[in-house]
Amino acid sequence: MNAKNLRKAALCVALGACLGAVVPSAMAQDGAVVGRLVADGGQKLEGATVTVRNPDTGLTRSATANADGSYRIPLLPPGKYVMELTVAGGNPVRVGDITVQLGNATTVNVPVSGVSTLGAVEVKAPQVISMVDVTSTESAMNISRQDVARMPVDQSLTSVAMLAPGVVSGKSSLGGISFGGSSVAENSVYIDGLNVTDFYNRVGFSSAPFAFFQEFQVKTGGYSVEYGRTTGGVINAVTRSGTNEFHAGVELTAEPTAWGLGGNDYFTQDGKPYYISSRDGGSQFKLNGYGSGPIIKDKLFFFAMYEARDTRDFNTNSGGSVFNDGTADDGFWGGKLDWQINDSNSLSLLAFSDKNEKVTEVFDYDYATRKRGLQSNEVYTNTGGQNWALTYNGQLTDTFSVKAMVGTNSRDYSSKSLSDIECNRVVATTAMTPAGAVLGCTTSSTVADRTDERQAGRLDFEWTLGDHLLRFGMDREKNTSDYQQHYTGPGAYYYNVYATTPGATLANGGVVPAGVTGYVRARRYEVSGKFETDNEAYYLEDNWSVTPNLLLNLGVRLEAFDNKDSEGRSYIKMDSMIAPRFGFSWDAKGDGTMKVFGNVGRYFLPVANVINIKQAGGLLDERTFYAFDGWQSNTRNGSTYLTPILGDQIGPVDDSQGNGTVGDLRSEVDRDMDPVYQDELILGFQQSINEAWSYAVRGIYRKLHNAIDDMEITATGACGDSYVGWVMANPGKNVTVWGDTNCDGSADGWLTVDTAKEGWAMYDDDGNYVGQRGWEKPKRDYKALEVQLDRAWDGKWSMNASYTLAYGRGNAEGPVNSDTDFSDTGRTENFDDPWVNYAGYGYLANDRRHQLKLRGAYAINDNWTIGATLDTRSGGPVTGFGVGNPYDGTNYHSYYVCVSNCTAANASERVYEKSGRGAYGRLPWTYELGASVTWHKEFGAADLKVKFAMYNITNQQKRLSVDQELETDIGYRNDTFLWPTSFQSPRYAQLVVSLNY
Repeated sequence: MNAKNLRKAALCVALGACLGAVVPSAMAQDGAVVGRLVADGGQKLEGATVTVRNPDTGLTRSATANADGSYRIPLLPPGKYVMELTVAGGNPVRVGDITVQLGNATTVNVPVSGVSTLGAVEVKAPQVISMVDVTSTESAMNISRQDVARMPVDQSLTSVAMLAPGVVSGKSSLGGISFGGSSVAENSVYIDGLNVTDFYNRVGFSSAPFAFFQEFQVKTGGYSVEYGRTTGGVINAVTRSGTNEFHAGVELTAEPTAWGLGGNDYFTQDGKPYYISSRDGGSQFKLNGYGSGPIIKDKLFFFAMYEARDTRDFNTNSGGSVFNDGTADDGFWGGKLDWQINDSNSLSLLAFSDKNEKVTEVFDYDYATRKRGLQSNEVYTNTGGQNWALTYNGQLTDTFSVKAMVGTNSRDYSSKSLSDIECNRVVATTAMTPAGAVLGCTTSSTVADRTDERQAGRLDFEWTLGDHLLRFGMDREKNTSDYQQHYTGPGAYYYNVYATTPGATLANGGVVPAGVTGYVRARRYEVSGKFETDNEAYYLEDNWSVTPNLLLNLGVRLEAFDNKDSEGRSYIKMDSMIAPRFGFSWDAKGDGTMKVFGNVGRYFLPVANVINIKQAGGLLDERTFYAFDGWQSNTRNGSTYLTPILGDQIGPVDDSQGNGTVGDLRSEVDRDMDPVYQDELILGFQQSINEAWSYAVRGIYRKLHNAIDDMEITATGACGDSYVGWVMANPGKNVTVWGDTNCDGSADGWLTVDTAKEGWAMYDDDGNYVGQRGWEKPKRDYKALEVQLDRAWDGKWSMNASYTLAYGRGNAEGPVNSDTDFSDTGRTENFDDPWVNYAGYGYLANDRRHQLKLRGAYAINDNWTIGATLDTRSGGPVTGFGVGNPYDGTNYHSYYVCVSNCTAANASERVYEKSGRGAYGRLPWTYELGASVTWHKEFGAADLKVKFAMYNITNQQKRLSVDQELETDIGYRNDTFLWPTSFQSPRYAQLVVSLNY
């Protein structure tokens, strides 16, 4: 047996050997071993027994070969196994060592000869087919903790996901990552099978120290029917477990302030600070210790970890007038118990806590002298929570297995400060802000307290019936948000100061009086309650081996989402959502070295809990407009600040988006709402060059259907300009709400509005109703070609290179809008009225035409290893958003700008020009180069590693986003248009020292 070649082939799986490292049918947090026994003399091997044993834990699983010699051993925890073969009651014969990985099936075809009637058998070198897996149609990248440790990859799940092709960082302050052209609010993250994704806004997730994980899997497309509730990507991680040997270790991670650089400073044309980041920085020190081993040998194992943390980050505000100094020192704890009841049944209990409190001291700051002054505030931010999951695995027969999981994912969030009672938040446009002035006495806009708790359960089965592998199951989540939020200061008002012109129409319909050149919007925003969403799904999948060389994957997933208001009543309920998934894999040469594969599938996206809270709770969203009568000077804690002087009220108080009561949601939610879903088509080719090298090509097409967003319906087909109000619905489709059907001004029955043609009242210059306008349907499509070349780690070196050519077009990015930094998932301004998105089709915010990623490691000798990563991509499109449009007097963002007669009282007299998506070119190319060097030395039973890594070595600080508001009001150009709003993170270094026994 060529054991060296076997080890090399198995190791290649860990690096995701080719494009998408296509994943066979295996349950999410387990692996499998599949293959065929091939006798050279034509003997029947039906009934032969294949056995795998994990020498670290004693776990042993067996399977009986079918008539054609095929076998399958499911539900194997990731790790290294020894394989044996027994024929006709003879003695077991060792086949070799194999590696089982997260979510993957390792294919081992075993040539045998010399089969005797007494069961004697000779095993030739087995063929481990892992570089080109002909048993699957999914797309994913697998990588282990050890693989990551050889390269400069920062210690986060996001950094691991960024290694995969087609994954880019979010464009704006929303953060997050984008998979295949999707927005940053469409992904899912799992730890040991427990969904830990933030369901409030769908951008963040719960996490753990890097040293807590054993292996990672990043699914970029084509995932099987057991996964749902995502139209982006999936990050799947498995944690470490104990074995029959006691192990312990400590790991220190150090990022001192001195090892990082501050950013650049930018100024206005008259020398005023605009974007100050030279004083931004921080430090991070983490020391974790772990212990693992057997409680009962071969039966019960433990793994436990505690990590002490000391983190500091500091920064100035963009204008260089405020200095924030934040610290956090809460530790992490986590552990895992694994009970192998017997070789067919096991239980696993995972628990961890990522609770954290950050305290930020806020100081006045003098940029000219680089000195901070008196402390003005102190902000307390709490995040994280406690999590647990109990998982049962059972191989009930050779052909039937089951897996069950129950768990809880908890995430807290609260933000409060010392100035919350005394200080209102004040923000003004650049033109309205006096030179060098400090506005308001707080940097915090809201007082918020939220606890999100997910109660999850799932049941999964596998049943082998001849040439068919049936996989079926169900999962259910109860997601509850307990939420309270309001603005800071007396009256809980947030003041915004804007420039305007006499005669202009404000958002509440008020007209600016003569002589008024500025106005103040005083907004109260309060919401509280307990909000629940129930998600459930059932799935069925058939992996049918039509011929020895052709596999068909036929699956369907049935989903249901139920969002409830603060009184527990269903208000957005969608069920019977059928998501078909079909795929094929053709072993072109019949030897597992070349494969043509493809899949087509549908994926549904649930409604985030933020929608329940902001529409189905006791929401008060009250906006009062006043004439701006100048600034008032105030003093607090020795610091001087300005607050606006309120003049006469302009127009009525606007509480159309929330008056403090739940109200009749029948008039606020489409009764027959359709879900948001995405269809995906993938075709690919994959080939192994030799035992180490492989390459692949993959074509991808994704199309998003529907949007669920808030729309202001001001007219109906039945009654003309009959106001309905703000409605959560599908823009561009029929919307059915409780409304006025007989035109008497009161709601009396179900009313259907075809929002593709009607729903928005239009008026002439004299205020006369002249007709209706409808909404454009949301559009988003993504086309990409991915090419990847991989060289698997063989103990000496490894390399992976990928290039992605992608096109992301549409008129809607998704449930969030990074162009304008709108982060309330599902409540973007894109569909507030028909004109916001009119003529808005083009390249979307996450469109990156070219992406090139390189990573690799090289062992100089037994003690020294170097690694490197390179991420290069072209910039996203830049748009100049206008205010208003040539068809209506509204003043939302639009794809038109006023070029003449902009101050005319009559909207029809104003002259506009189109300012389409991407009309102002693109952001610059960016690249980030990282490098690391690792020293490794064994001292008896002790293993010492010292890794020094540097990120963004060349200290690139290219613009990642710019101010895209071309106008601040109709006809008023924004002085900071195209000015940068975020940059690449400056260079920093990290030292990791680990000692393991």
